[in-house]
Amino acid sequence: MKIQVKVKPSSKKEGIRQIEEGYLEVRVNKPPEKGKANQRVVELLAEHFGVSKSKVKLLKGETSREKLFEIIDE
Repeated sequence: MKIQVKVKPSSKKEGIRQIEEGYLEVRVNKPPEKGKANQRVVELLAEHFGVSKSKVKLLKGETSREKLFEIIDE
């Protein structure tokens, strides 16, 4: 399944909030430097969907706050 994600880096509280169907807001406490925020988003999405981190793929938006992820839930 593909999911649109709006990332809020350097947040005080981490969490995932559904904005609408297939669109999530993910708050992470990591800064947007050297992929740290992206890595933390992958960890939170994997935990949220109950899959391993290797099943969460960033498809689009590596340097943007708007990202497209694919969750492989086989």
